[in-house]
Amino acid sequence: MPTKILLVEDEPKVSAFIRRGLEEEGYEVTVAYDGTFGQRLALSEELDLLILDVILPGQSGLDVLKAVRAQNQELPILMLTALGTTQDKLLGFDGGADDYLVKPFDFAELLARVRALTRRRGHAEAKGSQLRLADLVVDTAAKTVVRAGQPIKLTAREFNLLELLLRHQGRVLSRGEIAEHTWEEAFDAGSNVIDVYVNYLRNKVDKGYDKKLIHTVVGMGYVLREE
Repeated sequence: MPTKILLVEDEPKVSAFIRRGLEEEGYEVTVAYDGTFGQRLALSEELDLLILDVILPGQSGLDVLKAVRAQNQELPILMLTALGTTQDKLLGFDGGADDYLVKPFDFAELLARVRALTRRRGHAEAKGSQLRLADLVVDTAAKTVVRAGQPIKLTAREFNLLELLLRHQGRVLSRGEIAEHTWEEAFDAGSNVIDVYVNYLRNKVDKGYDKKLIHTVVGMGYVLREE
């Protein structure tokens, strides 16, 4: 079966360009030109990927993102927008976006992001298992996190970051490695997005526990380990 993609983009030339390119690569693409209709389709159709503009008529892309994430934590979502500041990206990631591509963009880069997101979704069940460190248990198939018997609610972005750290527990990961494997994009050297999300994760995973698991190695990066 072809990979099904919903593109929510109100600029006809942009949507036609993206649709044509993706269909040439074998994807099945449905286009919605406003946020209200896009949200309706995203919540009612079986999809493999949602590509979502931020500035839309009807409802904003961020509102659509939140509505979809409230019902579906598994669907990969790629934000596609001209709003490219670090704060803009954080708003998207906080809402549950998996990736963020800034206009203007090369189609080759969009295609690489699409392939990465749909491939990750396709392998999610196959590699699903429990990852453990101390009293922390992460089920990558059920997308659940428990520490000392207490469930922890994470956003999709936070979960992906925690899974990455757990799969490499004991090894220091640089910000570049985290960006490459979790965000699948390169950040400006001055960006603090990685640090912000590590702090988000710390507040949920370590706060209130005597034993801290997420550690900063100054000048090198971050590591998940028992002290």
